Amino acid sequence: MARPHAVVVPYPCAGNINPALQLAKLPHRHGVYITFVNTEHNHRVVKETEGAAAVRGREGFRFAAIPDGLSDADRSKQDYGQSLLVSTSTHCAAPLRDLIARLNGTPGVPPVTCVVPTGLMTFALGVARDLGIPSMVFWCASAASLMAYMWTPELRKRGYVPLKDERFLTNGYLEKTIIDWIPGVPPIALGDVSSFVRTTEPNDIGLALSESEPGNCTKAGALILNTFEALDADVLAALRSDYAHVYTVGPLGSLLRHGGAAPDGNSTGLSLWKQDAECLSWLDTQAPGSVVYVNFGSHTVLTPEQVAEFAWGLVASGHRFLWSIRDDAVRGSVAETAAGRGHVTAWCPQEQVLRHPAVGCFVTHNGWNSTCESLAAGVPMVCWPGFADQYVNCKFVCEVWGVGVRLDAEVRREQVAMHVREAMGSEGMKASAAKWKAKALAASCPGGSSYENLRNMVRALGGSHPTPSAEQLIGKHSTSTTYRHSQSTSRAQASSSGCYKR
Repeated sequence: MARPHAVVVPYPCAGNINPALQLAKLPHRHGVYITFVNTEHNHRVVKETEGAAAVRGREGFRFAAIPDGLSDADRSKQDYGQSLLVSTSTHCAAPLRDLIARLNGTPGVPPVTCVVPTGLMTFALGVARDLGIPSMVFWCASAASLMAYMWTPELRKRGYVPLKDERFLTNGYLEKTIIDWIPGVPPIALGDVSSFVRTTEPNDIGLALSESEPGNCTKAGALILNTFEALDADVLAALRSDYAHVYTVGPLGSLLRHGGAAPDGNSTGLSLWKQDAECLSWLDTQAPGSVVYVNFGSHTVLTPEQVAEFAWGLVASGHRFLWSIRDDAVRGSVAETAAGRGHVTAWCPQEQVLRHPAVGCFVTHNGWNSTCESLAAGVPMVCWPGFADQYVNCKFVCEVWGVGVRLDAEVRREQVAMHVREAMGSEGMKASAAKWKAKALAASCPGGSSYENLRNMVRALGGSHPTPSAEQLIGKHSTSTTYRHSQSTSRAQASSSGCYKR
């Protein structure tokens, strides 16, 4: 039997590339051949940032690149993000089809047996369908955000969106209007459904994508999510009525560390920025649980006034802090304001930072990767959402999982200081964070839900376990994970990886 070969196609931003790479490593460990597809631009950036070795690949894992249809001049324009969305969806299908044809004709490379795009790259599902190749889709955001997006057309139908005029952005409508009919999601303010409801434009591209992408994802044979069963039980039950096969394989970093297969020594992703490892040495000099970690992700842009409010609030909290912030000019003012209270860096290995014993809380934008990593590390959060699914993630962090507190949209140093002190000192938040850390670990260890879902996913891909037919992979009936291994067997399997140790 030929070795299975999955082509993984992430949307070309760090928030999709990194989890997609983590995901790709998991079936590779179980014998699946992987081709990981970057855009040519990002392929060059990674080589310049991390060196050619970062995209050299290894046996059974290769990197490839396709053009995204944009020029270098396009990348400096203000609407670059929107242009990238449009360009990838309209220009990448033909290059991907050509790449698959080349792979299928390359000696020593097994034929492509599955195409795995992330959300926003669902054109790849059409390519797979045209070529008669099974597909899975990896939704890199949260399960709750997917469910919320699925019901965005109903928001439009009922007249909630687009907003009638710009007054609705500031008159309390977004906060006071409660949506209580999204399956699996507790009653939620309209403004927390996503950032894309915050528009008066009927043809807003963000609103349109939030309406279309969930439907596009249903065209895949399976849905892959970076979560675990215990964390999102209600939402997953609702999603399984619309998606034939749902594989929860998160937290991805935990599964890479504890999932029972031989590790490859690198559970992180491909960085588009130079990482600063010195921050880990700085953390080594700090007392356990004493440091506030601050990072607003790869896209958030802060004004100088917001930077100042955060900086003074952090200083006023009385705690030392590690702040990862990208802009050099802004970092200069932060370092000056910090006045010896913290360590400021351009970019850092976040998973390692969050797992460091010195870190006591995380001031975050609530991107799903950051949220998932914080849950897995057992670190309480101070939340400041601002884009896409970050609002619904914040809702769950603060009100469902009990591991965070939310800042107002308008940053005020007094509230920053107060909420940081609360997150650092709240025994209730710490207990909830420790509970979810334990559940995340249990899910990723042999016998856990994510571990068993990974095995089922590998079976579907035709890896190191019995292989179903393509018809089974693209089946129409909902399946649920079974993981009825005995506790004693699970502990024995997990003993070498630290699973179930408390």
